[in-house]
Amino acid sequence: MVRALGLAYASKAFRNIPELQTGFEKFSNHGDEVIFCTIGDASTSEGLFWESINAAGVLQVPLAIFIWDDGYGISVPRKYQTTKNSISEALAGMQWDERKGGINIYTVKGWDYAGLVKTFQEGVARIRETHVPAIFHVQELTQPQGHSTSGSHERYKSKERLEWEKEWDCIAKMREFILSNNIAEEADVTAIEEEAKITARDARTRAWDNFITPIRQQVQQTTTFCNQIVYEGSNNAPKIAAIVQELNNIKEPIRKDIMQAVGKVLNLSKGVNSDAVRSLRNYQEYLRADNRDKFSSHLHSISRHSVLKVAEVPATYTSDSPIINGYEVLNKFFDHTFSTNPAVVAFGEDLGKIGDVNQGFAGLQDKFGEQRIFDVGIREATIVGQGIGMAMRGLRPIAEIQYLDYLLYGLQPLSDDVATLQYRTKGGQKCPVIIRTRGHRLEGIWHSGSPMGMIIHSIRGINLCVPRNMVQAAGMYNTLLQSDEPGLVVECLNGYRLKEKLPSNLDKFTVPFGVPEIIREGSDVTIVSYGSTLRVIEDAIENYLEPQGILCEVVDVRTLLPFDINRIILESLKKTNRIIFIDEDVPGGASAYMFQQVMEIQGGFRWLDVAPRTLSAQAHRSAYATDGDYFSKPNSEDIAAAIEAMMAE
Repeated sequence: MVRALGLAYASKAFRNIPELQTGFEKFSNHGDEVIFCTIGDASTSEGLFWESINAAGVLQVPLAIFIWDDGYGISVPRKYQTTKNSISEALAGMQWDERKGGINIYTVKGWDYAGLVKTFQEGVARIRETHVPAIFHVQELTQPQGHSTSGSHERYKSKERLEWEKEWDCIAKMREFILSNNIAEEADVTAIEEEAKITARDARTRAWDNFITPIRQQVQQTTTFCNQIVYEGSNNAPKIAAIVQELNNIKEPIRKDIMQAVGKVLNLSKGVNSDAVRSLRNYQEYLRADNRDKFSSHLHSISRHSVLKVAEVPATYTSDSPIINGYEVLNKFFDHTFSTNPAVVAFGEDLGKIGDVNQGFAGLQDKFGEQRIFDVGIREATIVGQGIGMAMRGLRPIAEIQYLDYLLYGLQPLSDDVATLQYRTKGGQKCPVIIRTRGHRLEGIWHSGSPMGMIIHSIRGINLCVPRNMVQAAGMYNTLLQSDEPGLVVECLNGYRLKEKLPSNLDKFTVPFGVPEIIREGSDVTIVSYGSTLRVIEDAIENYLEPQGILCEVVDVRTLLPFDINRIILESLKKTNRIIFIDEDVPGGASAYMFQQVMEIQGGFRWLDVAPRTLSAQAHRSAYATDGDYFSKPNSEDIAAAIEAMMAE
């Protein structure tokens, strides 16, 4: 639903934004597209359906929503699902009104072919012309096999309902329609039905052959390699032969069966280094690579536009580079971006008229227009959805979630849709949406959350940027805008009015992803962190640790996804032999993630002289006011005490 909203909004943008009238022909025909979205009646109980319908009505986008109503949600009757036992009646208050707007709502019977054609033709034509969205409530559909083949619908339907479904089955009614309107003779219809059965069976056979033939070829190849080991006179020849026989007896083998057979044979061949065993080991590596490509590839882009292939351009400064507020850095960056890239649009709560709550877009709506920089309602899931659809249609949306705490409402489409898109399509589809938000330290329970661990583990497939200041944020936006990948940028909520030096190449410099930056060198302990916490760490060093002669090396990871691809943190640990990961997420959150990456993936445990540490926030939301922030999240005294303990160990 939320993706459909964004796909439809893209047509509105292509129709109404002057800068998009040329150069985007492969994505739109002047905004004349209609987006078709289908959903089952029971799924209209979900919140995202209601949020999407409301947003479509407000935005007035060319979205055609088809609700297929068979009276059940799995086995639960509609009366337990929907107010008034009818989604079209429940939505009646949104019916289009020339004075107040809204959406068009149509009802039609699923077995009424002529009615369907007439309603769809007229309704879709109206959507295309006016960009007024519409719902087509298709009623009285049958459910001939229940929700799935694992459960029979006879278990929950009455005898009368089952008889009705036989009589009013859509295919049976279509047959009646053809015959009663003299479109074809009985013999012709029967012939068509038989031909359709043959076509379906042939298609099924071809699909199965295409699936099973490569697997059977691998079974044959595995058999050949294993038999060679048997012929060599292996001590376990009878057992190996039995494994091969078992593999060949499987009527419909899958790749798992092959990998397990190869693994068992090689386990029985430990200590043997014959030509046959080496050949099977090599074949095992080939199978692993082949299966990795089939089942675990393309989580991220591998094209020339991958974020990892964007050239690093360091920020440059002149002797007279101005020192300005962080929000002014972003404002200048966005101003230049919108001036030079017509595909960029930005939207969010309070983003348009007032220029966002922290003034990063101040004055830019007046300059670039309400079609490119605009406000939306409080509806995080469909804000993300707008970004998804627009990004998939060639635009470069910056979708703002006002505070990181409220990303939770938009996390589902990010996790289910954006993060998996390249993986599901093996790189065939792209969604380079940028989600802009702000978070970390502030003084309030609902605006100072930092659920980074939850986010990290939900959005694998999306780049996660955690800039320590707004100059770094601008460089990350530049990197993302040059790539074909999605990204989430978490700006420091308490950094907008901190002073920063403005780079002379603000529009060109890029931050490399997965490459931490050592922002303070030292030889005694490695401190790994990101974002606002780095400033607290600096306070601890300057006020407590440095006066004691403790020399700290501070590493800003900059991006949590990807994470330290060049093992810069490991090299720092080799120098200091002590390491602490500091984070304002809950215990076991992002700090544990960073710990695992360095200790396990990079093998950092080999270089430790003392036990490694993690220092996180408390296991609860941040309490109110300055004291709430101080006692709920790592403070400079806590940081100093932890490092002093490491030095004394």
